[in-house]
Amino acid sequence: MNFPRPRSLNGLILVGFGLVALPLLIAVIWALVNLDRVAEQSEQLVSTGVSAAENNRRINEQLSSLERAARQYQILKNPDSLQILTQDLQTLDTLLGALAPLLEEAIATALSVTLGAAARSIVEAISETTADDAALTAEIARIAPLRQDVARLTGMLTAHVDLKLSALQETARNAQRVSAWQVAALVPGTLILILFFTLLVARPIRQIDDAIGQLGESGFSKAIEIRGPTDLERLGRQLEWLRIRLLELAQEKNKFLRHMSHELKTPLANIREGTELLLDGSVGKLGGPQREVTDILRMNGLKLQQLIEDLLSFSAWQAKSEVLTLSEFYLRKQVISIAKSQRLALKAADIQLRLEVDEIIVNADQDKIRTVLDNLLSNAVKFTPRGGLITIRAERQAESIVIEFGDTGPGIPDEESSRIFEAFFQGRREQGGQVGGTGIGLSVVLECIQAHDGSAELINSDEFPGAHFKIQIPQERLIDQQKLAANA
Repeated sequence: MNFPRPRSLNGLILVGFGLVALPLLIAVIWALVNLDRVAEQSEQLVSTGVSAAENNRRINEQLSSLERAARQYQILKNPDSLQILTQDLQTLDTLLGALAPLLEEAIATALSVTLGAAARSIVEAISETTADDAALTAEIARIAPLRQDVARLTGMLTAHVDLKLSALQETARNAQRVSAWQVAALVPGTLILILFFTLLVARPIRQIDDAIGQLGESGFSKAIEIRGPTDLERLGRQLEWLRIRLLELAQEKNKFLRHMSHELKTPLANIREGTELLLDGSVGKLGGPQREVTDILRMNGLKLQQLIEDLLSFSAWQAKSEVLTLSEFYLRKQVISIAKSQRLALKAADIQLRLEVDEIIVNADQDKIRTVLDNLLSNAVKFTPRGGLITIRAERQAESIVIEFGDTGPGIPDEESSRIFEAFFQGRREQGGQVGGTGIGLSVVLECIQAHDGSAELINSDEFPGAHFKIQIPQERLIDQQKLAANA
């Protein structure tokens, strides 16, 4: 499973720094939020306690005021004392109403209602005009027990405040424990993240180091593939381009050695044949000094022939062009990969690339086919003018895979078409001046395709104004795409 990650090295470093710092930031924010919540709850608890104490004090004072107003009315029997008594009852109800939310939390609402109802009953009884002194005294005596109810109410409120205080202390302790666990987990978690991002960076760097070591040891056969941030992958693609270029140069050198060796063998064979005729006396009898000189020529000719044979053997050993490593792979994926590797050249020349490649599977040497595709696309890019179009087409036919490359370049003159696959041949350039190259790219294409018993040819068509190459790769059997996809 591939997890999404930053594509550049700088992005990877920034994300790594962010992930390392994120747990610390979360821990700090969490601690601040909990501290603010505990402080707010503490402030509310203090305010509640002070308010409850103040209201209880005022309730006691109001009961005392109610008792004084009742005794005054008992003595004076005047309406003013009765009005004061009524006002004190209203104030007591107001105080009890202000405590209602807290009393509900403390499960003391029933006691509060009982206290208010008892005070109201006393005032109503005193307010009756028919009440005599004995009845008034009895009613006034009922006020004193109400102070006990107030004391019970105060106790219940105090117990509730203490309970909330205990809960607040437990919350603070829990926050402290969680903060301690966060700090304890932060250190190993940070180390794990650092190790993880170090491995993400170290792996492609190690791959690049191995690739450079491989190139330094003239190991050009193994493709270079770097997985990691985009800038390191870009460096890997440059190394892969360098590997292919070095491989092409090595093939060019080997081809040159083979050609030169073959060219030297022909005049050498004539020289050896002439010396043999001289030594055999076919053209006349030789004297002693003449035979000695001719024998020297013969020995050095044999030595030169051996050197040429050794040179041919060495060149063939390095080339290994006929050794195939067959595998099954998706052709479209290879074409897209080659197109991506050439995207900078395409963009620089403002060349459009059109792909008409079916989802087909090829049984061939993947590295050699990649070299073929890369060389053909590079060749098309070189000769396509700015703003042109390159078309790559591939399809499966009855017994082969057909790949076509077409461009909108100047094309190839008829007098040069028969030699374009020759090594070191560079034809006349018609547009854009001299285009750099070694003249070996199409020769490599031909050798790779011929190693597959296939064919590479330049065809004439009206579809493309420039060059039109057609490659055929024989396929011995049809490939089960579902089976390959299941094993992929």
